Amino acid sequence: MALSVLPTPSELRRNSPALPGDAAWWAFCAATALALGAFSSLGPHRVWGAAAALGYTAAAVLAARGRTPRTAGAVAVAGAVLLPLLTLLAVDRAQLEVDVVARSAELLLSEGTPYLERPTVPEDFNPYLPGMAAFGIPEAVAGPGPLTDPRLWMGAAFLGAFALALPAGTRREASRWLAACPLVALPLAVGGVDLPVAGLMCLGLAHAGQGRAGRAGLALGVAAALKWTAWPAVPVALALLAAAGRGDGRRGSRAALRCGLVALPTAAALVLPAALRDPGAFRAHVVDFPLGLTGAVSSAASPLPGHLLATQLPGGRTLALLLLGVSALLLAVSLLVRPPATGAAAAARLALGLLLAIAFMPATRFGYLVHPLVIAAWALARKPPAPPLRIRERVRDLVSEPVRRRKQVSR
Repeated sequence: MALSVLPTPSELRRNSPALPGDAAWWAFCAATALALGAFSSLGPHRVWGAAAALGYTAAAVLAARGRTPRTAGAVAVAGAVLLPLLTLLAVDRAQLEVDVVARSAELLLSEGTPYLERPTVPEDFNPYLPGMAAFGIPEAVAGPGPLTDPRLWMGAAFLGAFALALPAGTRREASRWLAACPLVALPLAVGGVDLPVAGLMCLGLAHAGQGRAGRAGLALGVAAALKWTAWPAVPVALALLAAAGRGDGRRGSRAALRCGLVALPTAAALVLPAALRDPGAFRAHVVDFPLGLTGAVSSAASPLPGHLLATQLPGGRTLALLLLGVSALLLAVSLLVRPPATGAAAAARLALGLLLAIAFMPATRFGYLVHPLVIAAWALARKPPAPPLRIRERVRDLVSEPVRRRKQVSR
């Protein structure tokens, strides 16, 4: 049997897929930031738009002058993430989600549940699962401050999980590019609860692709305790683990079972105590409100198909929920009929499923697209390099090289 040499970190970097980073890309990002800053009604978004446009423009100029993608990317990150983040921390401004997470942590520590008993206005609702309150615990314990701000902890969890989900040789470049991408840079600066969920889903899929069922279950269980959007990742990972053991059906089934037996109890341990504390409040916050079944209307109202159906068509909410259910059913059927054989295939299946769910949810926003974006970027960044040279081939080349040289000299 021929043996293969494992690729070195330098080989991984050299053979990893190229990510957008030329002047045209950064110019497009600058235009996007300017448009958001000009048309958004939210103060933190306007601050981000102005700062990010400067950073992206500087990156475009550097790229046009022949500077390396690493330099241009670092400037883009500084302008699109660090500058607006430090500015917003200094003036104590953030997206509404940050305040919701901070309040939920205070309620969890004082009342045993992160949910208000009688929410009345949209700002009272906490549509996240109880695990999300963990990011607000530093502020609830130590008080408000730049170092206890929930968005810092959410951003750190996302970047850490995403980096761990990648091979060592591709972590820096892929993480830098993703942090600079407008759809990710914005929530990193103003606060976004979707980032740690997406990062943990990538980490779970990475472990599943490596056959580490227990670690995959742990990562996905924690993600599932943060937000409902993580739950589709669990059956995708189970299908991937089962498909990996096709040659030995029992082996694949045992791996999938082990993953499920870790993921579900982990999520249950983090969710059930708070849910059982006040089941009515739990349902109102995390089920009825996101589905648009409460008197208070969610601020998530981007003009995607589900929202347009729910607001513009009689009976459209029911139709949107029906389409959402059909999408979930089709994803489940595809996993049974043709389970993904690789981590990249599993990521593509999950990204498509999440994209359909985001499209048909009655209460939705463009920012939710960060889920399929991060998962797709992870799949692209971790594509295996070109097949390594076999040991026998390398030995043969070393042996034959002197012979070729002698023939050339004799000629």
